[in-house]
Amino acid sequence: MKPAPDTCAGGFAHELQRALAERPHVISPKWFYDAEGSRLFDTICELPEYYPTRTETALLARHAPEMAEAIGPDAELVEFGAGSLQKVRLLLPALRQPAGFLPVDISADHLQHSAAALRASQPGLSVTPVGGDFTTELQLPPARGRRVGFFPGSSIGNFEPDHARALLARWATWLDGGLLIGVDLVKDPAVLHAAYNDRRGVTAAFNRHLLARANTELGADFALDDWAHCAFYQPALQRVEMHLVALRDQVVQLCGQRFALEEGESLHTENSCKYTVAGFQRLARAAGWRPEAVWLDARRWFAVHWLVPAPPDVSG
Repeated sequence: MKPAPDTCAGGFAHELQRALAERPHVISPKWFYDAEGSRLFDTICELPEYYPTRTETALLARHAPEMAEAIGPDAELVEFGAGSLQKVRLLLPALRQPAGFLPVDISADHLQHSAAALRASQPGLSVTPVGGDFTTELQLPPARGRRVGFFPGSSIGNFEPDHARALLARWATWLDGGLLIGVDLVKDPAVLHAAYNDRRGVTAAFNRHLLARANTELGADFALDDWAHCAFYQPALQRVEMHLVALRDQVVQLCGQRFALEEGESLHTENSCKYTVAGFQRLARAAGWRPEAVWLDARRWFAVHWLVPAPPDVSG
C-alpha cells in the first residue's frame, strides 16, 4: 500500500526513518499508541504477570481520600497519557468540587471514546479531552482553577532520567497546584522479567505492533515474523529495555527509502526505568518540585508520589 505524501511527512515517519538510518536503532515508545496499540496495552494491564496496574490501582482505591485531601478543593485535574481513563475514576469521586478534568493523550480517537464514556458516568464533571503529545510544548486551554497533574502508570519510567527531569521541570511551569505521579520501584529482576515477557505473548504483540502500524500507515514492508520481541532488566541502569531483534538480514522499504538491517540488530523500542523512593525524590527536587506524601504497597513494588512546585534543587 502506497502511503499518502502527508503521512510520510509526519512525525512517526520521520522518527522511524531516523531510527532505521542511525545505529543503534532507537525510537520513542509513544508511537505504540494508536487505537490498536492502546487496546493491546489495556490488555497487558490485565495480565497476571503485569503487577504495576494492579498495584497502583489498589493504592489509588485505598488512599484516594488522602490524595484528594493533598490536592485540595477547586482543582482542575490534567491527566497526561490518559488512555482509557480507568485509574482517574478512582480519584475523581474523592475530589472536592473539581474545576474540571483535562485528559491528554497522543491517541486522539481512543481518547475521545474514553472521554465520552467518562462524561456519561459523571455528568456533572466538565471533561475536555486534549489530543496531543504531552512531551512537547502542548497547548492547553485556559485554566479554570489551580492546575494539578495526574501521571499514573509509571510512564515517567519511559524517559531516561535526564529527559524525565526535563519533562518534570516543564510541567512545574504548567501546574501550579501539584503533581500526583505513579513510579515503579526497583525489585527482584525475576518479577520484572515476567512482567515484560508474559506467557500469552501480548507484550510481544504490542512491541511488534509498532512495525504493523508502520506497514499500515506508512506503506512499509516489515515482515513481522522476522522480528523477535526481547525484554530484559539492566541492573546497572535500573531499567527494563524492550527491543525488536532482526532474525535475518533484510531490506525494509519505508516512504521511498530502503534501509538494510543485519541479522541480530535490534530496534530499541522502550525503556522502563525503575526508581527507589529516595532516588525519585532527588530527581523531582532537581526538576523544581518538593516531595511531600508518598504512598507505597506492602511489598514496596510501587509508589505514588505527591509533589508540589518548589525552586529547583541542583545539589544532586
